[in-house]
Amino acid sequence: MNNNTMTTHLSPNQSLDTDLSAPHLSAQEPSMPNNVLKSNESSDAKQLETEDRINAKTVSNEALSGDAMSQASESIVSESAVSKDAASKNSDMLDEEMIEDYEADEADEGIDDSDDDDADYEAPTIGQAVPVIIDASYTVTEEEAGLRIDKLASLVFTDFSRAQLQGWISDGSLLYNDSVQKPKIRVKVGDVIHLSTTLQQHSEDQPEDIDIDVVYEDDDVLVINKPVGMVVHPGAGNQTGTLVNALLYHYPQQHHLPRAGLVHRIDKDTSGLLLIGKTKPAQMALMDQLKDKSVYRHYQCVVAGDAASLLRHRRIDAPIGRHRSQRTKMTVMTAGREAVTHLLNVTALNGNYCLLDVGLETGRTHQIRVHLSHITYPIVGDRVYGGRRQLRAGLTEAQRQAISNFPRQALHAYTLGFVHPTTGEDVEVTTPIPEDMQQLMTVLSDGYDEE
Repeated sequence: MNNNTMTTHLSPNQSLDTDLSAPHLSAQEPSMPNNVLKSNESSDAKQLETEDRINAKTVSNEALSGDAMSQASESIVSESAVSKDAASKNSDMLDEEMIEDYEADEADEGIDDSDDDDADYEAPTIGQAVPVIIDASYTVTEEEAGLRIDKLASLVFTDFSRAQLQGWISDGSLLYNDSVQKPKIRVKVGDVIHLSTTLQQHSEDQPEDIDIDVVYEDDDVLVINKPVGMVVHPGAGNQTGTLVNALLYHYPQQHHLPRAGLVHRIDKDTSGLLLIGKTKPAQMALMDQLKDKSVYRHYQCVVAGDAASLLRHRRIDAPIGRHRSQRTKMTVMTAGREAVTHLLNVTALNGNYCLLDVGLETGRTHQIRVHLSHITYPIVGDRVYGGRRQLRAGLTEAQRQAISNFPRQALHAYTLGFVHPTTGEDVEVTTPIPEDMQQLMTVLSDGYDEE
Protein backbone atom coordinates (compact mmCIF):
# COMPACT_ATOMS: atom_id res chain seq x y z
CA MET A 1 0.00 0.00 0.00
CA ASN A 2 1.26 3.47 -0.87
CA ASN A 3 2.36 5.18 2.30
CA ASN A 4 1.62 8.57 0.79
CA THR A 5 -1.99 7.69 0.25
CA MET A 6 -4.57 8.92 2.72
CA THR A 7 -7.72 7.04 3.63
CA THR A 8 -10.37 8.59 5.85
CA HIS A 9 -13.33 6.80 7.42
CA LEU A 10 -16.23 9.02 8.42
CA SER A 11 -19.63 8.47 9.90
CA PRO A 12 -22.33 8.20 7.22
CA ASN A 13 -23.64 11.76 7.67
CA GLN A 14 -20.38 13.55 8.36
CA SER A 15 -19.43 16.10 5.71
CA LEU A 16 -16.12 15.84 3.86
CA ASP A 17 -13.58 18.60 3.41
CA THR A 18 -13.05 19.26 -0.29
CA ASP A 19 -10.06 21.57 -0.02
CA LEU A 20 -7.28 19.11 -0.81
CA SER A 21 -5.07 20.94 -3.26
CA ALA A 22 -1.27 20.63 -3.32
CA PRO A 23 0.16 21.47 0.12
CA HIS A 24 2.68 24.01 -1.14
CA LEU A 25 0.09 26.00 -3.07
CA SER A 26 -2.60 28.33 -1.80
CA ALA A 27 -6.07 27.06 -2.69
CA GLN A 28 -8.86 29.37 -3.74
CA GLU A 29 -12.63 28.95 -3.99
CA PRO A 30 -12.78 25.69 -2.00
CA SER A 31 -16.53 25.12 -2.02
CA MET A 32 -18.67 22.72 -4.04
CA PRO A 33 -22.39 22.00 -3.83
CA ASN A 34 -23.08 19.26 -1.31
CA ASN A 35 -25.36 17.41 -3.68
CA VAL A 36 -22.42 17.01 -6.06
CA LEU A 37 -19.95 15.80 -3.46
CA LYS A 38 -21.96 13.05 -1.88
CA SER A 39 -25.41 11.79 -1.04
CA ASN A 40 -26.36 10.83 2.51
CA GLU A 41 -28.59 8.11 1.14
CA SER A 42 -26.62 4.94 0.41
CA SER A 43 -27.89 2.80 -2.45
CA ASP A 44 -26.91 -0.38 -0.65
CA ALA A 45 -29.19 0.61 2.22
CA LYS A 46 -32.08 0.47 -0.24
CA GLN A 47 -31.12 -3.07 -1.16
CA LEU A 48 -31.24 -4.13 2.47
CA GLU A 49 -34.84 -2.94 2.67
CA THR A 50 -36.01 -5.37 -0.01
CA GLU A 51 -38.92 -7.52 1.20
CA ASP A 52 -37.84 -10.84 2.71
CA ARG A 53 -34.15 -10.01 2.11
CA ILE A 54 -31.99 -12.77 3.58
CA ASN A 55 -28.41 -12.34 4.71
CA ALA A 56 -26.35 -14.51 2.38
CA LYS A 57 -23.86 -15.10 5.15
CA THR A 58 -26.26 -17.62 6.67
CA VAL A 59 -25.81 -19.91 3.70
CA SER A 60 -23.58 -22.88 4.45
CA ASN A 61 -21.29 -23.70 1.53
CA GLU A 62 -19.17 -26.75 0.85
CA ALA A 63 -16.91 -26.09 -2.15
CA LEU A 64 -16.00 -29.29 -4.04
CA SER A 65 -13.59 -28.08 -6.73
CA GLY A 66 -10.35 -29.53 -5.35
CA ASP A 67 -7.55 -28.24 -3.18
CA ALA A 68 -7.51 -24.77 -4.67
CA MET A 69 -11.20 -24.24 -3.90
CA SER A 70 -11.78 -26.59 -0.99
CA GLN A 71 -11.51 -23.93 1.70
CA ALA A 72 -13.05 -21.06 -0.21
CA SER A 73 -15.25 -18.92 1.99
CA GLU A 74 -19.02 -18.94 1.43
CA SER A 75 -18.87 -15.36 0.23
CA ILE A 76 -16.52 -16.39 -2.58
CA VAL A 77 -18.90 -19.11 -3.71
CA SER A 78 -22.05 -17.03 -3.48
CA GLU A 79 -20.59 -13.88 -4.99
CA SER A 80 -18.37 -15.34 -7.71
CA ALA A 81 -20.69 -18.02 -9.02
CA VAL A 82 -22.37 -16.27 -11.92
CA SER A 83 -23.53 -18.16 -14.98
CA LYS A 84 -22.10 -17.38 -18.37
CA ASP A 85 -25.40 -15.85 -19.49
CA ALA A 86 -25.71 -13.77 -16.34
CA ALA A 87 -22.12 -12.59 -16.62
CA SER A 88 -22.70 -11.60 -20.23
CA LYS A 89 -25.86 -9.71 -19.30
CA ASN A 90 -24.11 -7.88 -16.48
CA SER A 91 -21.19 -7.06 -18.75
CA ASP A 92 -23.53 -5.53 -21.30
CA MET A 93 -25.22 -3.52 -18.57
CA LEU A 94 -21.87 -2.28 -17.34
CA ASP A 95 -20.94 -1.21 -20.87
CA GLU A 96 -24.08 0.92 -20.95
CA GLU A 97 -23.81 2.27 -17.42
CA MET A 98 -20.07 2.88 -16.91
CA ILE A 99 -20.01 6.54 -15.95
CA GLU A 100 -16.34 7.52 -16.01
CA ASP A 101 -14.02 8.64 -18.83
CA TYR A 102 -13.60 5.82 -21.37
CA GLU A 103 -10.51 4.99 -23.37
CA ALA A 104 -12.42 6.11 -26.47
CA ASP A 105 -9.21 7.05 -28.25
CA GLU A 106 -7.73 3.62 -27.54
CA ALA A 107 -10.58 1.16 -27.56
CA ASP A 108 -13.61 2.98 -29.08
CA GLU A 109 -12.00 1.87 -28.97
CA GLY A 110 -8.76 -11.30 -8.57
CA ILE A 111 -10.96 -10.67 -5.45
CA ASP A 112 -8.18 -10.95 -2.91
CA ASP A 113 -9.97 -13.78 -1.21
CA SER A 114 -8.49 -13.14 2.26
CA ASP A 115 -7.99 -16.89 2.22
CA ASP A 116 -4.40 -18.04 1.85
CA ASP A 117 -5.49 -21.41 0.51
CA ASP A 118 -6.78 -19.70 -2.62
CA ALA A 119 -3.40 -18.22 -3.42
CA ASP A 120 -2.75 -21.33 -5.53
CA TYR A 121 -5.83 -20.70 -7.67
CA GLU A 122 -4.71 -21.12 -11.28
CA ALA A 123 -5.47 -17.97 -13.23
CA PRO A 124 -7.52 -18.72 -16.35
CA THR A 125 -5.93 -18.24 -19.74
CA ILE A 126 -7.59 -16.59 -22.68
CA GLY A 127 -10.52 -18.63 -24.01
CA GLN A 128 -10.13 -21.31 -21.34
CA ALA A 129 -13.28 -22.82 -19.83
CA VAL A 130 -13.37 -22.19 -16.09
CA PRO A 131 -15.52 -24.55 -14.00
CA VAL A 132 -17.27 -23.04 -11.01
CA ILE A 133 -18.72 -25.57 -8.58
CA ILE A 134 -21.63 -24.45 -6.41
CA ASP A 135 -22.58 -26.55 -3.39
CA ALA A 136 -24.61 -24.68 -0.80
CA SER A 137 -27.38 -25.45 1.68
CA TYR A 138 -29.81 -23.25 3.54
CA THR A 139 -32.21 -23.98 6.42
CA VAL A 140 -35.59 -22.22 6.45
CA THR A 141 -36.22 -19.89 9.39
CA GLU A 142 -39.53 -19.13 11.06
CA GLU A 143 -39.81 -15.77 9.27
CA GLU A 144 -39.42 -17.47 5.87
CA ALA A 145 -41.98 -20.21 6.40
CA GLY A 146 -44.71 -20.13 3.74
CA LEU A 147 -42.53 -18.76 0.93
CA ARG A 148 -42.39 -20.63 -2.37
CA ILE A 149 -39.18 -22.58 -2.95
CA ASP A 150 -38.21 -20.43 -5.93
CA LYS A 151 -38.89 -17.22 -3.99
CA LEU A 152 -36.76 -18.33 -1.08
CA ALA A 153 -34.01 -19.53 -3.42
CA SER A 154 -33.94 -16.16 -5.21
CA LEU A 155 -33.43 -14.43 -1.85
CA VAL A 156 -30.71 -16.83 -0.73
CA PHE A 157 -28.80 -17.37 -3.98
CA THR A 158 -28.76 -13.74 -5.11
CA ASP A 159 -26.28 -14.23 -7.96
CA PHE A 160 -28.86 -16.07 -10.05
CA SER A 161 -32.15 -15.10 -11.67
CA ARG A 162 -35.43 -16.58 -10.44
CA ALA A 163 -35.97 -18.24 -13.82
CA GLN A 164 -32.54 -19.85 -13.61
CA LEU A 165 -33.26 -21.14 -10.11
CA GLN A 166 -36.63 -22.50 -11.21
CA GLY A 167 -34.82 -24.47 -13.90
CA TRP A 168 -32.47 -25.93 -11.33
CA ILE A 169 -35.42 -26.83 -9.09
CA SER A 170 -37.01 -28.68 -12.01
CA ASP A 171 -33.86 -30.56 -13.09
CA GLY A 172 -32.86 -31.56 -9.57
CA SER A 173 -29.87 -29.25 -9.14
CA LEU A 174 -31.73 -27.49 -6.35
CA LEU A 175 -33.28 -29.97 -3.92
CA TYR A 176 -35.93 -29.44 -1.25
CA ASN A 177 -35.36 -31.76 1.73
CA ASP A 178 -33.17 -33.93 -0.55
CA SER A 179 -35.95 -34.39 -3.10
CA VAL A 180 -37.06 -32.80 -6.35
CA GLN A 181 -40.14 -30.61 -5.94
CA LYS A 182 -42.08 -28.10 -8.03
CA PRO A 183 -41.06 -24.42 -7.70
CA LYS A 184 -44.45 -23.47 -6.25
CA ILE A 185 -44.15 -25.73 -3.16
CA ARG A 186 -44.13 -23.63 0.02
CA VAL A 187 -41.45 -24.21 2.63
CA LYS A 188 -41.74 -24.88 6.37
CA VAL A 189 -39.48 -24.04 9.31
CA GLY A 190 -36.44 -26.32 9.40
CA ASP A 191 -36.72 -27.41 5.76
CA VAL A 192 -33.46 -27.45 3.82
CA ILE A 193 -32.80 -26.31 0.25
CA HIS A 194 -29.58 -27.48 -1.36
CA LEU A 195 -28.06 -26.11 -4.58
CA SER A 196 -25.43 -28.26 -6.31
CA THR A 197 -24.36 -27.41 -9.84
CA THR A 198 -21.32 -26.68 -12.00
CA LEU A 199 -21.02 -23.60 -14.18
CA GLN A 200 -18.69 -23.21 -17.13
CA GLN A 201 -17.35 -19.72 -17.75
CA HIS A 202 -14.87 -18.55 -20.35
CA SER A 203 -12.15 -16.01 -19.85
CA GLU A 204 -11.58 -13.61 -22.72
CA ASP A 205 -8.90 -11.56 -21.02
CA GLN A 206 -5.42 -12.84 -20.27
CA PRO A 207 -4.14 -12.56 -16.68
CA GLU A 208 -0.75 -10.82 -16.64
CA ASP A 209 1.82 -10.25 -13.91
CA ILE A 210 1.67 -6.44 -13.95
CA ASP A 211 2.30 -4.43 -10.80
CA ILE A 212 -0.63 -2.47 -9.44
CA ASP A 213 -0.58 0.20 -6.73
CA VAL A 214 -3.26 -0.74 -4.20
CA VAL A 215 -4.16 2.24 -2.00
CA TYR A 216 -7.25 0.84 -0.25
CA GLU A 217 -8.56 -2.66 0.18
CA ASP A 218 -11.03 -4.65 2.26
CA ASP A 219 -13.24 -7.68 1.64
CA ASP A 220 -15.62 -5.77 -0.64
CA VAL A 221 -13.76 -2.87 -2.22
CA LEU A 222 -10.45 -2.23 -3.93
CA VAL A 223 -9.02 1.17 -4.90
CA ILE A 224 -5.92 1.34 -7.08
CA ASN A 225 -3.75 4.22 -8.28
CA LYS A 226 -3.52 3.76 -12.05
CA PRO A 227 -0.24 4.91 -13.60
CA VAL A 228 0.02 7.00 -16.74
CA GLY A 229 0.05 4.89 -19.89
CA MET A 230 -2.05 1.98 -18.61
CA VAL A 231 -5.29 1.28 -20.46
CA VAL A 232 -8.08 0.24 -18.10
CA HIS A 233 -9.80 -2.46 -20.16
CA PRO A 234 -8.74 -4.54 -23.19
CA GLY A 235 -10.02 -3.24 -26.49
CA ALA A 236 -9.04 -2.80 -30.10
CA GLY A 237 -5.26 -2.55 -30.19
CA ASN A 238 -4.96 -3.10 -26.43
CA GLN A 239 -5.60 -6.76 -25.67
CA THR A 240 -2.80 -6.98 -23.13
CA GLY A 241 -1.06 -4.78 -20.58
CA THR A 242 -4.31 -3.37 -19.19
CA LEU A 243 -5.54 -2.95 -15.64
CA VAL A 244 -8.03 -5.78 -16.16
CA ASN A 245 -5.17 -8.10 -17.16
CA ALA A 246 -3.34 -7.13 -13.98
CA LEU A 247 -6.42 -7.58 -11.79
CA LEU A 248 -7.06 -11.07 -13.17
CA TYR A 249 -3.53 -12.07 -12.20
CA HIS A 250 -3.37 -10.59 -8.71
CA TYR A 251 -7.06 -11.17 -7.88
CA PRO A 252 -8.12 -14.29 -9.84
CA GLN A 253 -11.65 -14.35 -8.45
CA GLN A 254 -12.33 -11.02 -10.19
CA HIS A 255 -12.66 -13.21 -13.29
CA HIS A 256 -16.22 -13.99 -12.23
CA LEU A 257 -17.27 -10.32 -12.17
CA PRO A 258 -18.25 -8.20 -15.17
CA ARG A 259 -15.28 -6.11 -16.25
CA ALA A 260 -13.25 -7.71 -13.43
CA GLY A 261 -15.19 -5.61 -10.92
CA LEU A 262 -14.48 -2.19 -12.45
CA VAL A 263 -16.96 0.49 -11.45
CA HIS A 264 -15.63 3.30 -13.68
CA ARG A 265 -12.66 4.12 -15.90
CA ILE A 266 -10.18 6.88 -16.62
CA ASP A 267 -8.21 7.61 -19.78
CA LYS A 268 -4.97 5.85 -20.62
CA ASP A 269 -2.89 8.98 -20.07
CA THR A 270 -4.76 10.15 -16.97
CA SER A 271 -3.29 8.95 -13.69
CA GLY A 272 -5.09 8.32 -10.43
CA LEU A 273 -7.69 6.46 -8.42
CA LEU A 274 -10.05 3.79 -9.69
CA LEU A 275 -12.80 2.05 -7.71
CA ILE A 276 -13.31 -1.72 -8.03
CA GLY A 277 -15.89 -4.00 -6.46
CA LYS A 278 -14.55 -7.32 -5.16
CA THR A 279 -17.98 -8.97 -5.06
CA LYS A 280 -20.94 -8.69 -7.40
CA PRO A 281 -23.22 -6.96 -4.85
CA ALA A 282 -20.44 -4.50 -3.99
CA GLN A 283 -19.82 -3.72 -7.65
CA MET A 284 -23.51 -3.17 -8.38
CA ALA A 285 -24.00 -1.04 -5.25
CA LEU A 286 -21.01 1.15 -6.11
CA MET A 287 -22.28 1.61 -9.67
CA ASP A 288 -25.63 2.70 -8.27
CA GLN A 289 -23.81 5.19 -6.06
CA LEU A 290 -21.94 6.53 -9.06
CA LYS A 291 -25.25 7.19 -10.78
CA ASP A 292 -26.87 8.85 -7.77
CA LYS A 293 -23.66 10.80 -7.01
CA SER A 294 -22.86 9.15 -3.69
CA VAL A 295 -19.48 8.45 -5.25
CA TYR A 296 -17.51 11.63 -5.83
CA ARG A 297 -14.26 12.15 -7.72
CA HIS A 298 -11.85 15.06 -7.58
CA TYR A 299 -9.15 15.68 -10.15
CA GLN A 300 -6.20 18.03 -10.33
CA CYS A 301 -4.96 19.37 -13.63
CA VAL A 302 -2.63 22.02 -15.01
CA VAL A 303 -4.34 24.28 -17.54
CA ALA A 304 -3.49 27.18 -19.85
CA GLY A 305 -5.53 30.05 -18.45
CA ASP A 306 -5.38 32.88 -15.92
CA ALA A 307 -7.05 32.55 -12.53
CA ALA A 308 -9.49 35.44 -12.95
CA SER A 309 -10.88 34.04 -16.20
CA LEU A 310 -11.14 30.50 -14.88
CA LEU A 311 -13.04 31.65 -11.79
CA ARG A 312 -15.80 32.87 -14.11
CA HIS A 313 -16.39 29.24 -15.10
CA ARG A 314 -16.91 27.64 -11.71
CA ARG A 315 -19.70 25.46 -13.13
CA ILE A 316 -19.41 24.20 -16.69
CA ASP A 317 -22.72 22.81 -17.92
CA ALA A 318 -22.40 21.75 -21.55
CA PRO A 319 -23.70 18.50 -23.12
CA ILE A 320 -21.12 16.18 -24.66
CA GLY A 321 -21.44 13.77 -27.57
CA ARG A 322 -19.21 11.95 -30.03
CA HIS A 323 -17.68 14.12 -32.74
CA ARG A 324 -19.56 13.63 -36.01
CA SER A 325 -16.49 13.21 -38.22
CA GLN A 326 -13.66 12.37 -35.79
CA ARG A 327 -15.16 9.36 -34.06
CA THR A 328 -12.45 8.95 -31.44
CA LYS A 329 -13.10 12.48 -30.15
CA MET A 330 -15.86 13.92 -28.02
CA THR A 331 -17.25 17.43 -28.36
CA VAL A 332 -19.78 19.82 -26.86
CA MET A 333 -23.03 19.58 -28.83
CA THR A 334 -26.68 20.38 -28.19
CA ALA A 335 -27.64 16.77 -28.97
CA GLY A 336 -25.10 15.39 -26.50
CA ARG A 337 -25.66 13.92 -23.04
CA GLU A 338 -25.80 16.14 -19.97
CA ALA A 339 -22.33 16.93 -18.63
CA VAL A 340 -21.51 19.13 -15.62
CA THR A 341 -18.02 19.93 -14.32
CA HIS A 342 -17.18 22.03 -11.24
CA LEU A 343 -13.98 24.03 -10.77
CA LEU A 344 -13.54 23.71 -7.01
CA ASN A 345 -10.22 25.49 -6.55
CA VAL A 346 -8.13 27.65 -8.87
CA THR A 347 -4.47 28.20 -7.95
CA ALA A 348 -2.29 30.44 -10.11
CA LEU A 349 1.07 28.95 -11.09
CA ASN A 350 1.89 32.13 -13.02
CA GLY A 351 -0.06 34.80 -14.85
CA ASN A 352 -1.29 32.41 -17.56
CA TYR A 353 -1.30 28.92 -16.06
CA CYS A 354 -3.20 27.44 -13.13
CA LEU A 355 -3.63 24.29 -11.11
CA LEU A 356 -7.31 23.33 -10.95
CA ASP A 357 -9.14 21.15 -8.48
CA VAL A 358 -12.05 19.73 -10.48
CA GLY A 359 -15.14 17.81 -9.38
CA LEU A 360 -17.36 15.75 -11.67
CA GLU A 361 -21.13 15.92 -11.33
CA THR A 362 -21.48 13.63 -14.35
CA GLY A 363 -18.86 11.41 -15.95
CA ARG A 364 -18.92 11.56 -19.73
CA THR A 365 -16.11 10.34 -21.93
CA HIS A 366 -13.18 12.79 -21.75
CA GLN A 367 -15.46 15.20 -19.88
CA ILE A 368 -12.89 17.36 -18.08
CA ARG A 369 -10.67 17.60 -21.16
CA VAL A 370 -13.57 18.50 -23.45
CA HIS A 371 -15.09 21.06 -21.08
CA LEU A 372 -11.82 22.88 -20.40
CA SER A 373 -11.01 22.97 -24.10
CA HIS A 374 -14.53 24.24 -24.80
CA ILE A 375 -14.03 27.27 -22.53
CA THR A 376 -10.62 27.83 -24.25
CA TYR A 377 -8.48 26.83 -21.25
CA PRO A 378 -7.15 23.38 -22.24
CA ILE A 379 -5.16 20.97 -20.10
CA VAL A 380 -1.42 21.15 -20.66
CA GLY A 381 -0.18 18.17 -22.66
CA ASP A 382 -3.56 17.32 -24.16
CA ARG A 383 -2.70 16.65 -27.80
CA VAL A 384 -6.31 15.84 -28.72
CA TYR A 385 -8.17 18.79 -27.20
CA GLY A 386 -5.40 21.29 -26.46
CA GLY A 387 -3.47 22.16 -29.59
CA ARG A 388 -1.58 25.44 -29.83
CA ARG A 389 -3.77 27.10 -27.22
CA GLN A 390 -1.58 25.43 -24.59
CA LEU A 391 1.18 27.95 -25.31
CA ARG A 392 0.42 31.37 -23.84
CA ALA A 393 2.34 34.63 -23.89
CA GLY A 394 5.12 35.49 -21.47
CA LEU A 395 6.72 32.06 -21.19
CA THR A 396 10.42 31.57 -20.59
CA GLU A 397 12.20 29.14 -22.88
CA ALA A 398 12.30 26.55 -20.09
CA GLN A 399 8.57 26.88 -19.52
CA ARG A 400 7.82 26.67 -23.24
CA GLN A 401 9.87 23.50 -23.51
CA ALA A 402 8.26 21.99 -20.42
CA ILE A 403 4.79 22.52 -21.91
CA SER A 404 5.69 21.43 -25.43
CA ASN A 405 7.43 18.27 -24.22
CA PHE A 406 4.93 17.21 -21.57
CA PRO A 407 3.97 13.76 -22.91
CA ARG A 408 0.38 13.42 -21.69
CA GLN A 409 -2.57 15.44 -20.41
CA ALA A 410 -1.63 16.85 -17.00
CA LEU A 411 -4.68 15.33 -15.30
CA HIS A 412 -4.72 13.27 -12.11
CA ALA A 413 -7.65 11.66 -10.24
CA TYR A 414 -6.50 12.36 -6.70
CA THR A 415 -9.57 11.94 -4.47
CA LEU A 416 -12.25 9.28 -4.43
CA GLY A 417 -15.11 9.13 -1.95
CA PHE A 418 -17.84 6.52 -1.60
CA VAL A 419 -20.26 4.95 0.84
CA HIS A 420 -19.00 1.51 1.80
CA PRO A 421 -21.43 -0.99 0.25
CA THR A 422 -21.44 -3.24 3.33
CA THR A 423 -20.83 -1.05 6.39
CA GLY A 424 -22.52 2.14 5.16
CA GLU A 425 -19.45 4.07 6.30
CA ASP A 426 -18.19 7.03 4.27
CA VAL A 427 -14.70 6.35 2.90
CA GLU A 428 -12.39 8.87 1.26
CA VAL A 429 -9.09 7.96 -0.40
CA THR A 430 -6.51 10.43 -1.73
CA THR A 431 -3.22 10.06 -3.55
CA PRO A 432 -0.61 12.77 -4.28
CA ILE A 433 0.02 14.41 -7.63
CA PRO A 434 2.50 12.30 -9.63
CA GLU A 435 6.07 13.47 -10.03
CA ASP A 436 5.78 14.51 -13.68
CA MET A 437 3.00 16.97 -12.87
CA GLN A 438 4.86 18.26 -9.82
CA GLN A 439 7.91 19.00 -11.97
CA LEU A 440 5.74 20.78 -14.56
CA MET A 441 4.17 22.92 -11.84
CA THR A 442 7.59 23.79 -10.43
CA VAL A 443 8.82 25.02 -13.81
CA LEU A 444 5.67 27.04 -14.49
CA SER A 445 5.69 28.70 -11.06
CA ASP A 446 9.42 29.53 -11.20
CA GLY A 447 9.89 33.23 -10.55
CA TYR A 448 6.18 33.89 -10.12
CA ASP A 449 5.32 36.23 -7.29
CA GLU A 450 1.57 36.32 -6.71
CA GLU A 451 0.43 39.78 -5.78
